[in-house]
Amino acid sequence: MGVSGRIAAFFQRSQLTPLIALVAALAGLFAVLVTPREEEPQINVTMANVFVPFPGASARDVEALVARPAEQVLARISGIEHVYSVSRPGMAVITVQYVVGEDPIQALVRLYDTINSNRDWLSPSLGVGEPIVKPKGIDDVPVVTLTLWTADAARSGFELQRVARAAETELKRIAGTRDITTIGGPGHVIRVLMDVGRMNAHGITAQDLRAALQLSNVSQPAGSLIAENREILVQAGTYLESAAEVGALVVGVREGRPVFLKDVASVKDGPDQPSSHVWFGTGPAAGDKGLEVRGEFPAVTIQVSKKPGVNAAAVARSVIERAEALKGTVIPEGVAFTVTRNYGDTATEKAQKLIGKLAFATAFVVLLVLAALGRREALIVGTAVTLTLAATLFASWAWGFTLNRVSLFALIFSIGILVDDAIVVVENVHRWQKLEPEAPLASIVPKAVDEVGGPTILATLTVIAALLPMAFVTGLMGPYMSPIPINASIGMLISLAIAFIVTPWLALRLLGAGHAHVQGGDSFTARLEAVSRRLIGPFLDERGGARARGVLWIGLVVLILASVSLVAVKLVVLKMLPFDNKSELQVVLDMPVGTPLEGTAAVLREIGAELSKVPEVTDYQAYAGTASPISFNGLVRQYYLRASPELGDLQVNLADKKHRSRKSHEIAIAVRERMSAIASAHGGNAKVVEVPPGPPVLSPIVAEVYGPDYAGQMDVAKQVRRVFESTADILAVDDSVDEDAGKRVLAVLQAKAARMGVSQKDVVETLRMGLAGEDVTAVHGREAKREIPVRVTLPPEELGGTDTVLAMKVRARDGAPIPISELVEARSVPREKTLYHKDLLPVVYVVGDMGGELDSPLYGMFDMRSALRVMRLPQGGTLAEHFISQPGDPYAGYAYKWDGEWQLTYETFRDMGLAYAVGLVLIYLLVVAQFRSYLAPLVIMAPIPLTVIGVLPGHALFGAQFTATSMIGMIALAGIIVRNSILLVDFVNAQLRAGIPFAEAVIQSAATRAKPIALTGLAAMLGALFILDDPIFQGLAISLIFGVLVSTVLTLVVIPVLYFTAYRNRLARLLAD
Repeated sequence: MGVSGRIAAFFQRSQLTPLIALVAALAGLFAVLVTPREEEPQINVTMANVFVPFPGASARDVEALVARPAEQVLARISGIEHVYSVSRPGMAVITVQYVVGEDPIQALVRLYDTINSNRDWLSPSLGVGEPIVKPKGIDDVPVVTLTLWTADAARSGFELQRVARAAETELKRIAGTRDITTIGGPGHVIRVLMDVGRMNAHGITAQDLRAALQLSNVSQPAGSLIAENREILVQAGTYLESAAEVGALVVGVREGRPVFLKDVASVKDGPDQPSSHVWFGTGPAAGDKGLEVRGEFPAVTIQVSKKPGVNAAAVARSVIERAEALKGTVIPEGVAFTVTRNYGDTATEKAQKLIGKLAFATAFVVLLVLAALGRREALIVGTAVTLTLAATLFASWAWGFTLNRVSLFALIFSIGILVDDAIVVVENVHRWQKLEPEAPLASIVPKAVDEVGGPTILATLTVIAALLPMAFVTGLMGPYMSPIPINASIGMLISLAIAFIVTPWLALRLLGAGHAHVQGGDSFTARLEAVSRRLIGPFLDERGGARARGVLWIGLVVLILASVSLVAVKLVVLKMLPFDNKSELQVVLDMPVGTPLEGTAAVLREIGAELSKVPEVTDYQAYAGTASPISFNGLVRQYYLRASPELGDLQVNLADKKHRSRKSHEIAIAVRERMSAIASAHGGNAKVVEVPPGPPVLSPIVAEVYGPDYAGQMDVAKQVRRVFESTADILAVDDSVDEDAGKRVLAVLQAKAARMGVSQKDVVETLRMGLAGEDVTAVHGREAKREIPVRVTLPPEELGGTDTVLAMKVRARDGAPIPISELVEARSVPREKTLYHKDLLPVVYVVGDMGGELDSPLYGMFDMRSALRVMRLPQGGTLAEHFISQPGDPYAGYAYKWDGEWQLTYETFRDMGLAYAVGLVLIYLLVVAQFRSYLAPLVIMAPIPLTVIGVLPGHALFGAQFTATSMIGMIALAGIIVRNSILLVDFVNAQLRAGIPFAEAVIQSAATRAKPIALTGLAAMLGALFILDDPIFQGLAISLIFGVLVSTVLTLVVIPVLYFTAYRNRLARLLAD
């Protein structure tokens, strides 16, 4: 007796067996309770932005003196995948992106060490500032956001921000919270608004105001006095504590009388001049959130992120409960808050829904066994599957996975294969009871387990061999989908152990001799044998069998080619992943460079007014001039850097999917054209951004333009953009080239300034103080939660031109005030454009999205290739095309590289294809080891291509796209189909050893193994049926359902016939083996 039979014999009477089952059940319960719940897998994407200020420098100087040297230094850090840089006047932003899965702590240590040990590339003599490193990762994405808004006209964003700041402290006390910040609302500032006429009349300059404020706001311990045997501490000086004290400062003396600051400037204590606007709007479905008011209201948003490994659902629930408790105290009457993001709630909802599906899938599999074998057999199989799932959940938690949609879908998809071992064992015990009705069950069970033990172990290993290589897929998609191969492989091993340990114990106690169901079933077996004989017999006939087999092989090849042709004729569309049905959208607005904040806000209000007419919209939050709370998509696309007057976006919340008929993707398509039209009418560009179904990219379609000259690259990019715009179904076209805008240069007349004894530094600082303002000091003692700066600047109404600022004066060497207008020359020049680099090469991006019936960026990309190939360049020649990597010699001419979803698709399907190939090789090696033959494994693996006959027509029937999850289903099918083949071939060999003629053994194998093969196939299809309604995993479900259906039916015919064909002239060798 083999090892499987001995294990069954030991554990069928062991007292350890029920304890093992109990431990497995309790471990599963523990895992369900403690495993953190998240909607999506947490992908460890480590990146960091290095900000290097270079005040006054042009974009070209920033590129040459900061960005290029920095890129060369940072690119040598191990683990770096990409280095990006953005050079704009006065600032360089270098972004390092590490390989997915890189340890964030070690990665950032290497980054800081490299920067600090290579400070020589930052020349202090040029005025380059200190680099500021801002690490970013998945834990920077807020899991919950609370938008505070008010319908009270007397309140503004300033008051709301103060409320939010107070609430931040209370929310921070919640365990598990990480960063809590507020977006929106002007800061608290004391503004010193200079009156240039009065300053000139009193002989006061802006530098006099700065000096007076800084020198008068000094205090420090001066020592102590000893009096009456006691020490008395002495504090020298006092701090400024109010706007009144600021206004009362003496800033000069004129004709022997002091000149107070309030004599030459007005002092305003209150909100800062807005640099951003945030407001809250409601939609037609606002009632779903309990919102009764309609309209737009000033708002601020509190965003809360969580610590790594903490349960998102628990953190979000605690934050909302604490916020509710703050009503009436920290959050006063008249201020409302709305939960505008709750990833914890969506994670809990998704987890509960999928756990329910898991239970239903298990129940349906048990009912299948009940119908096929009987209630006691069904009870055994149900217990085995439940214990397997429980132990797998525990193993998943121990591995470090969270309860998310992918890990739970992995278990649902695995139901069909996890139940196989138990079904095969129970069905064989059932068969042996009919063969030896008088034998004691204690002797039958080990023999039945032993008979199928070898092929069951091999079949389990082949499924693992097919799935496990997928765990090594690289890029963002690898860790995103890794719970599927890892959880399924662990589950297969656990199901094998349960089948050999717990199932025999249950069989011995539940399948007693004389069980009614055992006595029946002979007629069913006879019918199966008759059907098998009629189907397979003609192919084994000595006279006409060869011709029949030839027709069979030709028919199968034709079916495979016909199925593959469905892709060529676009009846099956290829796409990375389909869009999910989410409850949020984002509208990203880019206005021309130079657009003021109010202009951006006005366009956002127009877009908001249009959104408020969409029936499914509950509410939206508008952010003008500031970044909105980022999602994972925003993290990768760096939306957190979108803080500029010409930039804005709207976060749109939709009614729950149960309360709307349209999916979020359909809504996005419906509103996209109108949003774009509104922005275009004002010279802007509006893009409707959906939550990506998987790992995000810069844009679905990206063309990176390279070349020897950046001006030429921008010209070429404009041509490429025109091709994008003229191609059918290409939407949301944009590029990284800034619009033309002007700049006023106030150049200091050096010779004249030198004669008057005025330095250029004084002139520049005075001009900056007047136009941009300068925080020269801060007030103290206000119990404020943030610093309250004292800012010296000109009144906003004076900033419409340069007359007032040029009337300001600076002091000459002899102390006489000189008007700046006498020292500078004004001229208008074009504003410099932002310069982009990727991996040390200058690059210009052209981006777009795909709509239309196909709705797959790959087809849009290939539709444009012909036009781009023949496009004539102004510089002469044509564009070179690259798919995989940047051009090797960018100076040889202009070229473009496809990126975006194409790059993700290529990397994912490349790695999955390699995983598929490795899986097939492993399966081949395992089968060679078992059958000691090089030919038999080829026969056993032959049905793998037959899965195409089911998979692709199944996608065409459902009108579904063939996606990455579809490919996962095909890879899993390889293991499942080989499992069936092994059972058939092993039975044929057993019959041959028993002396049965070859042809008869082949027919008997199909008749005898049809029942367990059909049962396991139906179980796999039932498990997949429960994920058919999920947009992302629909492809996986279709692959399994139709692939298993077609390949199982064909395998029962093809494998016996093919095995007979391969060995009918090698029977002696087969018997010897």
